[in-house]
Amino acid sequence: MRKGYTLIEVLISLTIIGLLFGFGFASFRDFSRRQHLAGVARTIKGELRLVQGKASAAEKPAGCDTKILSSYSFHITPPSSYEVIANCSGGVNVTVKTENLPDGVTMISTQNTISFKVLGQGTNIVSVPIVITFTQAGTNNKSYVTVTAGGEIK
Repeated sequence: MRKGYTLIEVLISLTIIGLLFGFGFASFRDFSRRQHLAGVARTIKGELRLVQGKASAAEKPAGCDTKILSSYSFHITPPSSYEVIANCSGGVNVTVKTENLPDGVTMISTQNTISFKVLGQGTNIVSVPIVITFTQAGTNNKSYVTVTAGGEIK
């Protein structure tokens, strides 16, 4: 008696392993894309909280030294960039930061400018929360960031 595996048994085993790998890789790729998009949304939440903190502390940037700071704005330029702007008296606006989203990620918003007034005086949001929607090219994945009238970022 010879001991070993037949060619059919080896081919069936390799086919099963290949199928498992194929399904696993597809699932991992989708998971990785969703996590990337969620990471972008977390980054924007952090940026919004930073802008809110600067406004609450009435932190004046260079260029606004002799003016009165009225608010900080987070301005979305669809589809893939945003600016942080300090709004000072006399119509002086100082761009503090300009950033682009990673390739393949776009964002749209129900309102393109979110302003946080100094010293906790509120926002420019009247009643309906602002929703920022992030999408990733080639997928149906979406992620959301919401800013309420009270300044809550979720």
